[in-house]
Amino acid sequence: MKTLIIAEVGVNHNGDIEKAKELIDIASESGADIVKFQTFKAESLVTRDAPRAQYQIKNTGNLDSQFEMLKKLELSKESFVELSSYCSKKRIEFLSTGFDKESLDFLINIGIKRVKIPSGEINNLPLLKHIAGIGLPIILSTGMCLLKEVEETMNFLIKEGVEKNKITILHCTSQYPAPVESVNLQAMITMKELFNVKVGYSDHTLNNETPIAAVSMGATIIEKHFSLSRSMDGPDHAASLEPNELKQMINSIRTTEMLIGSDEKKPTDIEKDNIQVVRKSIVAKKNIPLGKYIEESDLNTKRPGNGLSPMLWDDIIGTKAKREYKEDDQIIL
Repeated sequence: MKTLIIAEVGVNHNGDIEKAKELIDIASESGADIVKFQTFKAESLVTRDAPRAQYQIKNTGNLDSQFEMLKKLELSKESFVELSSYCSKKRIEFLSTGFDKESLDFLINIGIKRVKIPSGEINNLPLLKHIAGIGLPIILSTGMCLLKEVEETMNFLIKEGVEKNKITILHCTSQYPAPVESVNLQAMITMKELFNVKVGYSDHTLNNETPIAAVSMGATIIEKHFSLSRSMDGPDHAASLEPNELKQMINSIRTTEMLIGSDEKKPTDIEKDNIQVVRKSIVAKKNIPLGKYIEESDLNTKRPGNGLSPMLWDDIIGTKAKREYKEDDQIIL
């Protein structure tokens, strides 16, 4: 099964539509399936004196509040219309996270194919109710969540009429960047088994091993931030892949998918020619006259494997030789 790879721009365009287009180019050329942004109005998202997280303070310099930071990162509705069109031109799916009803409805109107619920909105009941009525597939991110909280949100969405097969739960560690010891991919499996839904992983580590491990464990979606450069000013650049790293990650995931293969155990096409070469047949260990009752001491097993299988060893013992055999002749039934 092909992993859906979401190249997360988020706000790494720094409010510049030309940078956003450049990032779309990179995502498309790297082989991502989806490029994702964030759509919000700072006035609808935070109070004017809401504090910033420690990682935001570290990565955004001397700003007074989260509101001030986010205001600098907004894109207009007209910009998102342009970016959606540009994604179509570049043959990559456009997606953006809507953080409020108005933003979400706008995104629906311009044609997003699925809804992403970010970790911070998992307990936003009015928004969850609105999302449940939309009918599109849902990607539910679960950073910072207790299992009980994920269960409450899942139960609510299902009660509101969302079909389970339309929900994919993303395991996530909401730290930017996230240390590897915080990843705990086994929790992804716990949610897959408990809720009987598809799962994925939203990765904020600075390595490619983590998403590769997640895919090998059954993640059907990988979401990863990327940036033009980790040295840029902004809240998420420091936890993002640079362009060459994004491409490497995607190539590694595609290789991992080939390695995983299917659940059917059978010889591959490239193995078939080797079967006769490396397997053995039952052969005469010494000269055997015609009509002799064959004993175990008369037999041996040697390559090639185009004769009787050694699994028929016991069936041969005690039978009459149908012809005269010389040493190394293959025995026939």
